[in-house]
Amino acid sequence: MDAIDVLTNIEHIKAYYQPIFSADEHIVVAYEVLGKLINKEKLINLNALAYDEDIPVEYRIEIEHKILRLALSELMEKTKDYDIYLPCNANLLILDYGESYFNILNEYVSEDSLSRIVLVLSEHDYKGDFSQLSNILRYYRTYGMKIAINQVGSESHIDYIKMLSPNILKVNIEKLSYESWSAQNDLFASLGSLARKMGANMLFEGIDSVHQLQFAWKNGGRYYQGKYLADAQRNIILKDSLKDHFKEKCQQFITTEKRLLEEKYNELKNLQNMLEKAVELINPTSENVAQLLLLAEELDDCSFRIYICDEDGFQLSPNIMRVDKKWDVQEDAVNKNWSWRPYFLKTIIKMRNDQSGEFSDMYSDIVTGEMMRTFSIPLNNSEYLFIDISYDYLFRHNIFR
Repeated sequence: MDAIDVLTNIEHIKAYYQPIFSADEHIVVAYEVLGKLINKEKLINLNALAYDEDIPVEYRIEIEHKILRLALSELMEKTKDYDIYLPCNANLLILDYGESYFNILNEYVSEDSLSRIVLVLSEHDYKGDFSQLSNILRYYRTYGMKIAINQVGSESHIDYIKMLSPNILKVNIEKLSYESWSAQNDLFASLGSLARKMGANMLFEGIDSVHQLQFAWKNGGRYYQGKYLADAQRNIILKDSLKDHFKEKCQQFITTEKRLLEEKYNELKNLQNMLEKAVELINPTSENVAQLLLLAEELDDCSFRIYICDEDGFQLSPNIMRVDKKWDVQEDAVNKNWSWRPYFLKTIIKMRNDQSGEFSDMYSDIVTGEMMRTFSIPLNNSEYLFIDISYDYLFRHNIFR
């Protein structure tokens, strides 16, 4: 259906409302507005129509404004305790610097209620000047309105998102399967870190199964939206209609996560005890390669490289590295400096003060490309031993995350 068909049937456009649930209270806290056209008993989603550049701008503006007026005229009375997520095409908003959009808001929303309004816009679909858009949104925020960035993911431009200073990052996980969790972990960890640094909340949409709900919960989602919880509909639902069900599922997630964390903690503790006992028994130093080779043989099941550095990151010993199932002495590593690595000096300070070993997070080795973790431990006041743990060992013992 093209824009002319929509405009000639504009009286059949209806606003639908999809509930948004909160993780902390397990209740409905907001509704997102979806414009739909009833055509021959079929519902056609009109939100995407605003981004179709084959349709003249004035038609797209008219349709978006029609949806806006319908929603606000219905929701402002029905949903006094809820936030309202409104579609907002930034390419259309910028044409008159947000004036017409803001005027519609003022028609239906009192100034003291503007803090309930959340503008949902897409960063990667915007083709204009981001500094101009940022200025408009900054003005809107002076009235308490909030900004949600839609479809945040691997193709998003982080610098542009930061410039817009959103309150909410919307992430669609509709196509995420249970089998693809591990492959997506790094992306969602990065998005979660971005949200925390900006002071934004994560909203996971497209939740169609309990597994996707669990994924959203596990990855720091504060808000949830999707057919599994409640589909978009003409009317609003009771705020606590799913509270008991939601709480029950979250309790299951909590129980499962605590068990997994406990198992991971015990495995890491066992590995640390084993490594510390081997180091204490052999007592390696940077000057004795034979001792380092002996330690490497002792740790053959879990490690693929060991070496010793001083507290400034200069390598004092050769690399003792497993190559083709044999331990090799790599003298060319001596005197290399590793202080440029993230957290290296922070780890040194912690070890020096606590006098205990430390595990790194997972990272990719610059030589082998293999995912790994490093265990580091002080040997004396000037030497620190680093033991690189192989991904194979981490995977077998489920401590690779």
